[in-house]
Amino acid sequence: MIQITERLSIDERAIEESFVRASGPGGQNVNKVASAVQLRLDLARAGLPADVLSRLERLAGRRLAQDGTLVITAQRHRTQERNRADALDRLIELVRRAADAPKARRPTKPTAASRRWRLESKARRSRIKSDRIVKPDLE
Repeated sequence: MIQITERLSIDERAIEESFVRASGPGGQNVNKVASAVQLRLDLARAGLPADVLSRLERLAGRRLAQDGTLVITAQRHRTQERNRADALDRLIELVRRAADAPKARRPTKPTAASRRWRLESKARRSRIKSDRIVKPDLE
């Protein structure tokens, strides 16, 4: 089990790693060594609560595949081991962000003073505009 928070953990059997060739610079090794890591988390087998799962799906965006797996690709580093650690850290951070429930918004009303100020400023602006009107002479 991979510990995310004190109450939340992911089943390691739901995680699958595969190694692919990284793009970008790498010298002579770039075409020989598969140092990039693709980490796949099967959300159905991860053992996460439903509310965390729904927030995780929203946060994942295009990293979420059609079959319900979360794909994280790590290729920042030149070694496979550092890329593995980076991919796992990014997965843990993403699940940790999904585990934080958003605060419920409490609707508020404007204060009496702010309402009064708004109406006074509207009246002031109205007077300014009405003074601009040229009234025709009726002689």
